[in-house]
Amino acid sequence: MDGFYNDFSSWIRKKFPFRVQKISIDAGFSCPNRDGNVGIGGCTYCNNQTFNPNYCDRHKSVTEQLEVGKSFFSHKYPDMKYLAYFQAYSNTYASLQQLKALYEEALQVEDVVGLVIGTRPDCVNDELLDYLVGLQKHTFVLVEYGIESVNDDTLKRINRGHDFACCQQAIMKTHACGLLCGGHIILGLPGEDAAESIRQAKIISSLPLDILKIHQMQIIRGTRLAAEFRATPFHVYSVEEYIRLVADYISYLRPTLVLERFVSQSPANLLIAPKWGLKNYEFTNLLCRYMQAHGIRQGAHFMDD
Repeated sequence: MDGFYNDFSSWIRKKFPFRVQKISIDAGFSCPNRDGNVGIGGCTYCNNQTFNPNYCDRHKSVTEQLEVGKSFFSHKYPDMKYLAYFQAYSNTYASLQQLKALYEEALQVEDVVGLVIGTRPDCVNDELLDYLVGLQKHTFVLVEYGIESVNDDTLKRINRGHDFACCQQAIMKTHACGLLCGGHIILGLPGEDAAESIRQAKIISSLPLDILKIHQMQIIRGTRLAAEFRATPFHVYSVEEYIRLVADYISYLRPTLVLERFVSQSPANLLIAPKWGLKNYEFTNLLCRYMQAHGIRQGAHFMDD
């Protein structure tokens, strides 16, 4: 960890002898928290339009989406290689036969050198993990789980459809298989203040995660959370408050945990709050300057009680 935190860019450069870029794919999956298998309506904050770049189109094949994505990124570095990022909805929510067909189609595309699979912890099983272990012998594989919060009351409030124990079990199984494992959390969920987030940082650090993504609570048009926010507004962090919280949160994370991001950018036409007007890299620069000014580094308080 050369800087203030263990950053993903440095980590991924050690994994490949060339530059790699994720290309997001919408492979037409659903979610058990939407189709009635677990729940109806999905998580209260969720609008998948905020996740997909313009080049994603579930009406196109995986190959077609990857080719469009390659064209989008290829001007940056002609020798770029790519990771197929199955991002929208729950990307293990299908039969193993269907999943194999989609994953292996992606790996057949020229210059695609691995898979990143985003999913829910209640959408994996031993058969799938065994298959991914076999796949990892020949290519890069990273499984990302939506954790969002370790607080079961919060998970119930946002209609997540599973408890934290489900996340623990999925992450531990994935790690035990030898697969790279990522997690995603949201800071500022309704009912969670800064002290609660810091409490959770220690629990997140105890999980055998390789990579963590963090982002701010965003109120998105068309979601149940937006209706709640209109009816009974709750606190949403200012950028200054969020920088202080993230810096503090990072100081309680174990130093070996790779941090991929701290914010997410939703399309302006969908975002109700917070409206910071910052790109991801601009936020990261502000965060690093704050950490430098206050002598904060990842893991500084990791062993504190």
